[in-house]
Order: sequence, then C-alpha cells, then structure tokens
Amino acid sequence: MPTEPLSQKEIEDRLRELPGWSLEGDRIARSYRLDSHFAATALVVHVAQIQEELNHHSDLTLGYNTVALTVQSHDVNALTERDFALAERVEQIAPAHGAN
Repeated sequence: MPTEPLSQKEIEDRLRELPGWSLEGDRIARSYRLDSHFAATALVVHVAQIQEELNHHSDLTLGYNTVALTVQSHDVNALTERDFALAERVEQIAPAHGAN
C-alpha cells in the first residue's frame, strides 16, 4: 500500500466511513468495550494477527474489558491508506468478539 500521507480532506472522508473512530492529533483512534477481560484479550490477539498479516502495527492497549487502538504510519509520521486499511479490518472482526 502507498505510504504517501493523506490530505486532511482524505482523512475526514475516510473517517466518515469508520463510525467510532476519531482523529486524535496525527493518529486515528478507537476504543472498544467488551463483556469480559477474556473477550478483550481475544480481540487483542485477533488484532495482533491482522497487524502481522498487514505488516502494519498500531498502539494497542488492553484494559480489563476494553481495547484501545491508535494508528499512524510511523515511517512517514502521518496517516496513510495503510492506517485506514488496518482500522477497517479491525472493524470487520470486532463484532464477532462482542465489541462495541
């Protein structure tokens, strides 16, 4: 995937396609609440698997029954298509873990 930084308009347009995600400084972020610590841990493992597959890694925080992600392409210190591709993949799998 291209590592060219996205424009502010492109970022805003892409965020409209990702309910629950927001711009926090120069990153996109999302928190999920789950029914238990075990469910949250399972989501973290699944997200880690996706990150390995995409070779693109977010900051991932596990709480008791929460998971938080912040995503940015560190190699260009900006948001790129890769960040949104990761966010979209996480959105696809999160409901199966009971995340909301």
